Amino acid sequence: MRYHSPFVLLALPTAVLALSAGRPWLSRDNAPSPQSVQWAPCDPSFVPFQTFPVDCAFFEIPLDYHDPSAGTGRLSLIKVNATGQRKGTLFMNPGGPGVSGVSFIAGDGMMYLNKTGGNYDIVSWDPRGVGLDTIPSSVICYEHLTDYITFIQGTIEELGIGWFNDFTDPQDIARLLAQAPQMQEQYEQVTAACLQSAQGGTLQYVGTAANARDLAALADALDGPGSPVNYWGISYGTLLGAWLPQTLAWGDKIQDGVGKVYRGFTDACALAGPSNCNLTSETWTGQDVRTYFEHAVNTAHEAELQPNGTSGIASNLMRAITTEAHTDTSSQYVRRRILRAPHTPITDGRTFASEAITCGDSVDPKGTTMEDVFRYLIDVTQKISPTFGAIWPIPGFHCPFWSVRAVERYTGPFNKTLANQVLVIGNAADPITPFAQAKELADLMGDNAVLVQQRGFGHATFAGNSQCVTDIIRNYLNNNMLPENDDTVCEMDADEEVFPGVTSREAIALVDP
Repeated sequence: MRYHSPFVLLALPTAVLALSAGRPWLSRDNAPSPQSVQWAPCDPSFVPFQTFPVDCAFFEIPLDYHDPSAGTGRLSLIKVNATGQRKGTLFMNPGGPGVSGVSFIAGDGMMYLNKTGGNYDIVSWDPRGVGLDTIPSSVICYEHLTDYITFIQGTIEELGIGWFNDFTDPQDIARLLAQAPQMQEQYEQVTAACLQSAQGGTLQYVGTAANARDLAALADALDGPGSPVNYWGISYGTLLGAWLPQTLAWGDKIQDGVGKVYRGFTDACALAGPSNCNLTSETWTGQDVRTYFEHAVNTAHEAELQPNGTSGIASNLMRAITTEAHTDTSSQYVRRRILRAPHTPITDGRTFASEAITCGDSVDPKGTTMEDVFRYLIDVTQKISPTFGAIWPIPGFHCPFWSVRAVERYTGPFNKTLANQVLVIGNAADPITPFAQAKELADLMGDNAVLVQQRGFGHATFAGNSQCVTDIIRNYLNNNMLPENDDTVCEMDADEEVFPGVTSREAIALVDP
């Protein structure tokens, strides 16, 4: 029997590249007149710690493309200029939702310029609800982070869910369900705080459909009215690129991507040995590492249940390993992250950009309760991802209690013929957007898409280095050529390591022969 999810789930691949894509649902009738963009070198106070030249600008947008009386907003833009013969603009969205495109390009723009061959200006932006300089700006619902921490203190929002072994203990289930009324009231209070915040009056103008229209308006301004859009979306950015706000509504379609990465991580740890991974011992296997870690979690969980026990230890251990699983594995990525400069000034508040965008796109509230959410989480944990199914919190779980929906939500059709085929790339072991979702999107798009599998770990295309993938991307962007079918599999580069002495190729073969 199939379990009906109370949420809309998104089938997202690692990356989607669309070369000269048309705009089948973006009617020109409601588009604003094209405007010029005044680029200038980024002010160091706006994008600090610059390691390569970047230009910045602002771009005016209508809050509602169908109602001019709603007023205007603006986007913060960033650009890395082409170094070769310019072919146009390549727009990039780094995902999230809620991730700053300005920070993304400030940190990684030169890498993407080099990966694509240098013939496109690389442009990104802070979408509505993201960053302090875009309008509508960052959705800060609690001006002081300490106020929010006090608000959630002692709840699963702060501590996570104390659990393990796929909720086989009825007491664990009862303990979680008993918290449902309190958590529902808390989430409803969060929504109320957001509506009373400085951005409360513009939440209805935040969402993926508006973001897609903003992208089209940007293309008009930078490459000419009605120009095709060259676009690279990563993670959630693939949703924008494919214009698919709703793709799945079945709980059994969730894929345990984190579990595969967890197995790969622990298998590679054992292979690396104790000198290179301190979670293992001599002669241990990957299963031994998993047993060791899971015993630590179980022990911590049992201690939490004792009188005066300290809550949150087990969940913090689980969060530690999931953070490791979500992190891209290449040392180059780690170095880039250290150098990355946050464009948005550090704020003392708690932002809800991801919740605002996710829930703005979501289906209308249908009376779902927090108990429904918890039962859904239990079902997913028991049937699909026993190790990581009950990670909490997740932004989408706010949606049944988030009263605001975007003024425009695209619901189809999805069968328009595109001017050029779309390149869909998925990692074999991606903890956030599993390869099965990339395949599902490619299948949904039919002849409009070509699928490539990158046999590596981590989230997003360049979690590690694969010259094979880089060559495909360059050939597509510069020569409009793609592999002939969906059977292309790219190995990681031979020197790509997940642990010292253990290559990515060796590690992926352990979990995906």
